[in-house]
Amino acid sequence: MMNYKKYKPFPKVEIENREWPDKTITKAPIWCSVDLRDGNQALPIPMNVPEKLEFFNMLVKIGFKEIEVGFPSASETEYRFMRKLIDENLIPDDVTIQVLTQSRKHLIERTFESLQGVKRAIVHLYNSTSTLQRKVVFKTDKKGVINIAVEGATLIQELAEKFDNNAKIIKQYSPESFTGTELDFAVEVCEAVMDVWKPTPENKMIINLPATVEMSTPNIYADQVEWFIKHIKNRDSVIISVHAHNDRGTAVAATELAILAGAQRVEGTLFGNGERTGNADILTIALNMFSQGIDPQLDFSDINSIVEVYERCTRMKVHPRHPYAGELVYTAFSGSHQDAIKKGLNYYEVEKPPYWEVPYLPIDPSDVGRVYEPIIRINSQSGKGGVSFVMEHYYGFKIPKEMQPEFAQVVQKVTDETGNELKPEEIFELFKKEYLDLEGDVKLIKYSIDETQNLSEKNNIVHIVATLKINGKTVEVKGEGNGPIDAFFHALQHAGLSKYKFVNYEEHALSQGSDSKAVSYICLENGNGEKRFGVGIDENITTASLNAIISAINRFLKD
Repeated sequence: MMNYKKYKPFPKVEIENREWPDKTITKAPIWCSVDLRDGNQALPIPMNVPEKLEFFNMLVKIGFKEIEVGFPSASETEYRFMRKLIDENLIPDDVTIQVLTQSRKHLIERTFESLQGVKRAIVHLYNSTSTLQRKVVFKTDKKGVINIAVEGATLIQELAEKFDNNAKIIKQYSPESFTGTELDFAVEVCEAVMDVWKPTPENKMIINLPATVEMSTPNIYADQVEWFIKHIKNRDSVIISVHAHNDRGTAVAATELAILAGAQRVEGTLFGNGERTGNADILTIALNMFSQGIDPQLDFSDINSIVEVYERCTRMKVHPRHPYAGELVYTAFSGSHQDAIKKGLNYYEVEKPPYWEVPYLPIDPSDVGRVYEPIIRINSQSGKGGVSFVMEHYYGFKIPKEMQPEFAQVVQKVTDETGNELKPEEIFELFKKEYLDLEGDVKLIKYSIDETQNLSEKNNIVHIVATLKINGKTVEVKGEGNGPIDAFFHALQHAGLSKYKFVNYEEHALSQGSDSKAVSYICLENGNGEKRFGVGIDENITTASLNAIISAINRFLKD
C-alpha cells in the first residue's frame, strides 16, 4: 500500500475576478529556447562545442529569436562556445543570445567577460526564493534572499553600464522556485530588483516565473501568474516570462494556461528535454497553436531533420508517441481508425474543404514534413480500411468495397499466425499470391475476339475463341455474348465450368499515361451462394478482365 498520507495537497490561490479561464490564445509568445543550457546540463554526456554549434544553427533555422546558449561561468566548454559565437560572428543580427548566472560576484563577472564583443544579449540572473529553499538550503530569511538578489542585480547594473556602448544588454530576473514561493514575497523580491535596474516601457526588463518544480495542477500555475501580474508594479515596464518544468507531466498545459494568464514569453526546449522530467516542450506548444490556426512563428515543416539533429547531438531519443514528432503518432493500427482515416483522406482530397478535417489526425502530417505512407500500419488489430489504404496509396489498387473484407481476412490470418506487423511490400506479396500469381487448375493461354453487328436488333454480338488449360489438358472453347466478358462466360459453359454466376465487375488504370496497365476486379458466385473475387492485370482491359475471371475460378477450386 502506497503511503499517500506522506504528502499534502498544494493550496489554491485566492484571486479575485480570475480572468484567464475566459481567454483564448490568439498569437504566439516570444519564444526562448533553453536547449543549450537547461537541456544540455541535463544530458549524461553534455554536448561539445561542435555539437552545440550545430544545435544552435538548427534553432536559428527553426526561427528562434532568443536562445539561451549556456552558463558561461559554469565550465570551460560553455565559455569557449560563447567566445566562438562572438569571435566568429556566428550570431545573426536578429537573434539575441541569453546567458544564465547565479547571484554570485565571481560568476557574474565571468559571465560579462564571456560577453565581450557581443551585439545584443540577455543576462539572466536568478536566485531561489521558495520557502523550502530558504529553510533547508540557504538557511536564511526573506530579507537575506532579497539581499542576494539585490547584490547580484546591482553588480549586473554596474557592469552593464561599463559595457560596450554599442552592445544592448537586456536584463532578466528569475525568482527561482517561483511556484514554491509566497506570491506576495515573489512580488517583493522582483520589485527590489526592479528598483535597481529601473526598467521603463522603452527599456523593459524580463521577469521570468519558473515552475522550477511542478508542484500543482496547471490551473494553479495560471492563477499564480495572473496574481503576480495583477500585483507587480510598473507592469508596462516588464515582460512576463514563464519556464515550466514537467515533474507532474503537465508542463505544456501549465504553459498554455500561463499564456492565457498574461505571460508574454515562454522558455522551454525541443521535445521537453531538461533536468529531471524536463521542461515545457516548445515544439508541442507551438504546433498546438498551429493546429488552432495560429502562426507559431517557428518552422517545424521538416520535423524529421529536427529529430535527427536532436538525437545525434544530445544522444537522447524522441519517444515514438511524442506529439507531432514521434515515429508512430501518424500511424493507425486499429481497423476502425484506419477505415476512418482512409475515408477522411479521400474526402479531403476530393471535396477540398477550406479547413483540415480528417478523423484521428489533428494536423496534416505533410505540414511537418511527414508523409501519408506510414499512417496506416498493419497488424492483427487492423481491418479492411487499413489494408485497402496500403494497397491504394502504395501500389495503386483501388480495391472494391465488397472485396475489402475478403482480402483483409487473408492479411489478418498471417498477422494472427505471426503476431507481427506486416510491411506494405509483404501485404502486396500476399495480394499477388492470392489473386495475381495463383497457380490454379485453369489457365488462359490465348483468345481471339470477333464482333458482328445485328442491324435489326441494333446491338453488337461478340464472338470469342479461347484456348484454356484445365487440369493440364488444353481445350478450345467458343462463346458469344453482348460483350467480351459475357462471351467468355458462355464459352466457359462448354469447358465444364458452368456453375459460376457473374456478380460484380470493376476496373481502373493503375497509373496515368498511355503505357498504364489496367486492373480488373470480378466477383463470381458458385452454386452454394459463396462469392469470390478475382483480379487480373494487363495493358489490355479485356485481357485483364478475362484473367480476373480465371483468378476467381481458381480461388474457388483451391478451397
